[in-house]
Amino acid sequence: MLFRLPAETAHKLALHSLSFPFAPQLAKLIANSNLQSSPALRIERFGLTFSNPVGLAAGFDKDGIALRALASLGFGFIEAGTVTYHAQPGNPLPRLFRLPDDKALINRAGFNNEGAPAFATRVANNRPTCVLGVSIGKSKVTPIEEAVGDYSKSLAAVFPVADYVAINVSSPNTPGLRELQKADQLEALLLALNERNRSLALELGINQLPLLVKLAPELGHGELEMIVDVARRNNIAGIIATNTTIARNGLRTPFDQLKGYGEGGLSGAPLRNRSTEVIATLYKLTQGKLPLIGVGGIFSATDAWEKICAGASLIQVYTGMIYEGPLLAQRINAGLAEILAREGLHSLDEAVGISHR
Repeated sequence: MLFRLPAETAHKLALHSLSFPFAPQLAKLIANSNLQSSPALRIERFGLTFSNPVGLAAGFDKDGIALRALASLGFGFIEAGTVTYHAQPGNPLPRLFRLPDDKALINRAGFNNEGAPAFATRVANNRPTCVLGVSIGKSKVTPIEEAVGDYSKSLAAVFPVADYVAINVSSPNTPGLRELQKADQLEALLLALNERNRSLALELGINQLPLLVKLAPELGHGELEMIVDVARRNNIAGIIATNTTIARNGLRTPFDQLKGYGEGGLSGAPLRNRSTEVIATLYKLTQGKLPLIGVGGIFSATDAWEKICAGASLIQVYTGMIYEGPLLAQRINAGLAEILAREGLHSLDEAVGISHR
């Protein structure tokens, strides 16, 4: 039924249905999520304990309106956002397109959200039962040379409600944003955010938040090596690999149809191999010492297992849930528990990066 509607209309309908007061209980009933994840799937990374490694990627619930219901579907963590400091409508409609032949989506939403302060106010009284990450990005009205201050204000706004913060410098839908992945600009941004993180922790009398960076799939080996060096110098807690791609290679969707959709980030099955390659490269560059969150083309436990073996400690889904439905997290967790048992492994930790050993 949802696939008969325009993609963004269907998304809004599903999301707002999950925001109703009774939605968390209904979601639990549908997903049978009273069944606990296997203890073998429990994992600790950057000071946080995840009941299972399956997360919902940023972009699904930008404004944090349905976090409790989404958590009830069996996710070990949810990454809300991306939020920007200034509220913004995003790019003109239509801006979200399904590619069923490729099990993919194209989106050029452009960080449509109500703003980081509004997000924090809403979430303060509606936190999910799982780990909550918040993705922050640059406001479109903010010039790229003023990006550091813009990100810093978003960090301050979401600091009281987030368990970790993901720094999105890789969306293809905000002009100039990917320039922030360059060494000097990334260094300046991370230095400022680390300092703001420290000052907020002192001010509020709580621990600093883990800061993670989300990267684009188009980065080459040399660029990834540079980013790892910058991340290490700035004590970044982890890396999320990867964001959507601007590539259109090898798609089954007819060229004229793709041309009609226009620009935007491609997600889903076509991204699977490239994101896994980036994860494997990052794992080698960091000697497995920097936690990685793997995202891109995960539709099953087998897909998740591939990312984990390449070096991901945690994984995220988005497009997979659009195509596979709300029970995907439960199915992946059940499948991962079966794979661990089959491989004679007692914990997820034993599997992380196993293909390199």
